[in-house]
Amino acid sequence: MKTTIRKISAQKHIALVAHDSCKQSLIQWTLQHKTVLAPHTLYATGTTGHLLARESGLNIHALLSGPMGGDQQLGGLIAEKKIDMLIFFWDPMNAAPHDPDVKALMRIATVWNIPVAINETSANFLLNASLFHQDIEINVPDYDGYLAERLG
Repeated sequence: MKTTIRKISAQKHIALVAHDSCKQSLIQWTLQHKTVLAPHTLYATGTTGHLLARESGLNIHALLSGPMGGDQQLGGLIAEKKIDMLIFFWDPMNAAPHDPDVKALMRIATVWNIPVAINETSANFLLNASLFHQDIEINVPDYDGYLAERLG
């Protein structure tokens, strides 16, 4: 598929997700980076979002719980170009019943070429990258062009 350019503004729309065994780590990480995260628009799957909002005082748009469809909601937002970055504290040692949803979320984040962190260290790298604080352009699938060719 051909690609086109998508502009991501300096004020990011960031999704925060954590498996159950990683929720406390994400809460601690969020508290450490509260000042950096505050100016951005934050989304999270249900339980994680409510815990983050309560513990940090940040405004978090909480979706459904991951196993109840929250992972899929985030995937939809990514495909709609409404999420610019995904931070997912993932537990690779603990199989979750919604692993297919998690795989689909990671796939759609890759398709739409957004930055993804899957642990604390990679999340730190993203937040400390110079590109995090500026407008950037990324290549994304040219879905409108694809439709125009197919439906001609």
